[in-house]
Amino acid sequence: MPVQVIMPQLGESVVEGTVMQWLKAEGSAVERFEPLLAVNTDKVDTEIPSPAAGTLLRILVPEGETVRAGTVLAWIGQPGEAIGEEKPALSPAREGTTSKEKRKLGFISPVVARLAREHQVDLREVRGTGEGGRITKKDVLSYIEERNRAAPATPTAPWETPADGDLFRPVELPVTAAESSPQPARGRLIRLDPLRKAIAENLAASMRNAPHVTTMMEADMTRATAHRAAHRELFARDGVRLTFTAYFVSAIVTALKAYPVVNSSWTEEGILVHSQINIGMAVSLGDQGLIVPVIKNADGLSLLGLARTINDLAERTRLRRLQPDEVHGGTFTLTNHGTSGSLFATPVINQPQCGILGVGAIKKRVVVIEDMIAVRPMVYLSLTFDHRVVDGFTADGFLAKVVEALESW
Repeated sequence: MPVQVIMPQLGESVVEGTVMQWLKAEGSAVERFEPLLAVNTDKVDTEIPSPAAGTLLRILVPEGETVRAGTVLAWIGQPGEAIGEEKPALSPAREGTTSKEKRKLGFISPVVARLAREHQVDLREVRGTGEGGRITKKDVLSYIEERNRAAPATPTAPWETPADGDLFRPVELPVTAAESSPQPARGRLIRLDPLRKAIAENLAASMRNAPHVTTMMEADMTRATAHRAAHRELFARDGVRLTFTAYFVSAIVTALKAYPVVNSSWTEEGILVHSQINIGMAVSLGDQGLIVPVIKNADGLSLLGLARTINDLAERTRLRRLQPDEVHGGTFTLTNHGTSGSLFATPVINQPQCGILGVGAIKKRVVVIEDMIAVRPMVYLSLTFDHRVVDGFTADGFLAKVVEALESW
């Protein structure tokens, strides 16, 4: 019988999505879990896998249209099958041996679908530990490990391998919706894609809603630089590229613990001090804009754990393989404008947070230390904060703590 393709709810706070591209045309054959369409939700593009094998009988929602989670997007079935009466949103289980449990799988994320295809995993045999029994990547990996315990280890899938590269290095992406069209009288019009629109709306709203103030200090990176040089090879043995970003995130965590009010949000009822420390990190996509994935519970990670998480999130951001929940829930943000040589900047607060730390380029400069002239690697740090929440005295104390943490490695 025909199967519905449903717009999934890709995160707890994600209630709608925009159909960016159909990867299959009506009448095309599709395999189960094969990428079927690309959906954009809050700056994140996600490939939605096919819930069943068959033929794409009809597309109901065209490209560019935004619909709520639960909307029927298309139908998949066999050629000639009638479409009309409502069908369950979930596809029926495949036929197999009678000993297998014929259960409905629910929404399967692209990462889970790829893992299942790569390792030939029947997802009906995997116990889901996610919300509502949803099968997570961790569930599939645990199943594969258990299944192959007595066999040679299966190579890690390419998309799960942390890649090299600095966190904020721009990448070149193919032009899609942001195609330019000639305007003879007034120049060239660059049409706005959903990502650029979302960035513009968020930044404009932030400047309207919060009184922005920026304070700046500089930090001597001598000890952090020496520590990184001494540990880069050791981290590389674990497949992790150690960049300065991990040091800046670690310093932010230390400062947020000392000044919890900076890890908060303004509400009409009062100042909400967050119980978790979730650090957002701005990742540049070149001319396409930027996305801010979030390091959840950053205070529970070692320097190695931070570096590994940063590698993973940055790489998947550039490959457009983030999950929508991975750009939500941030309580403070780091942006590294120094990769392009910038020394100073006044970043815009990423609402509803109350602070963002800008990091300039690390440059060797002549400084005076204990009445002696020395050449040290120095960096300017700028803290932009919501003056409704944080006063100058607290902001300066927080930034001084960041400097102290960087200089104490």
